Amino acid sequence: MKRRKLALGTLLLASAAMAALVFAGASSGRTNAGAFKVAWIYVGPHNDGGWSQAHDDGRLYVQKMLGSKVQTTYKENIAVGQQFNQTVASLSAQGYKMIFATSYGMITKQLAAKYPNILFEQATGTDLSKNLAEYFGRAEDTVFLSGMAAGYASKTGKLGDVLAFPIPEVVRHANAFALGAQYAHPGATVQVVWTHSWYNPAAEKKAAESLAAAGADVIGQNVDSPAAGQFAESKGLPWVGYDSDASKFAPKSWLTASVYDWGIYYLKRVKAAMAGTWKSGFYYGTINDGFTKLAPYGPGVTAAAKAKIAAVEKKMENGSFYEFQGPLYDQSGKLRVAKGVKMDVLKGGANSLYGMNWFVKGVIGSPKG
Repeated sequence: MKRRKLALGTLLLASAAMAALVFAGASSGRTNAGAFKVAWIYVGPHNDGGWSQAHDDGRLYVQKMLGSKVQTTYKENIAVGQQFNQTVASLSAQGYKMIFATSYGMITKQLAAKYPNILFEQATGTDLSKNLAEYFGRAEDTVFLSGMAAGYASKTGKLGDVLAFPIPEVVRHANAFALGAQYAHPGATVQVVWTHSWYNPAAEKKAAESLAAAGADVIGQNVDSPAAGQFAESKGLPWVGYDSDASKFAPKSWLTASVYDWGIYYLKRVKAAMAGTWKSGFYYGTINDGFTKLAPYGPGVTAAAKAKIAAVEKKMENGSFYEFQGPLYDQSGKLRVAKGVKMDVLKGGANSLYGMNWFVKGVIGSPKG
């Protein structure tokens, strides 16, 4: 990105503003000299109504449960790269012993190695080291269920999905949403629009507008603000959220959303760190352990639809149903996953959940963004 040359005075002001942004955050109550210090780093605002707010709810849960034994803080609107690295350096200088980075690509093994006295945890990644763990969950299950709600709500079978970045996480969730919609509404299609941002309300609204103009009668999303839902509400279109219960932003359009209970994981890991029993590892939470679930339904989900969704959820819980079991075909009709074969999390390249770079049949748009 090109940078304009600034006069010295302007440069100093810009630097001060950047410093304020980098270290913007909030601490929990009064400083306790004996408290275990834990920090969370967010890509968006802590009150975005979506991803970052869900993580901050988890932080607040830790604070509530452990009280004066911990001192928590968050840093918001932090970009991957130099800004993130500066934030870590500042937190280290302040004595923080544990840092949760809540977005893909924030922490590398090399960065973690620079701070051997800090325990790092990163959401959605795969890198592991002595002081770096990774965590996420099988939200594809609950995204599938939310896709069922969308499919049952669709009259035309033409749905839309507002997506952030073309990475495996977003691609697999878009596929799960489409498969759920098709389960409920055979032959349904899902058109996608990319915003290339996790949190950009203006771009998300514009994407939803374009999907509605293309004929989508239900809007889904894998972005962080409720802007798409607010647009859907203004047009009387059903809306499926993601990350958080955002029903208050579009109470008439709201169907449901795949959500996470980050707090149950955070509390367990902070307790382990405080006890000296923390170990690196890869966590992938499920419906069964309460990590991922569906948000409360809105008025547009019928009793019949709720019953059918509940039946599939029960099968997910007992292992008799899995949305990513073959046969699965891509957009071109090519068989990607053979009949009876189940996709796993990490192994198998493009045919693993963490390597997925192709859209299933019925998704309209490029998985490359």
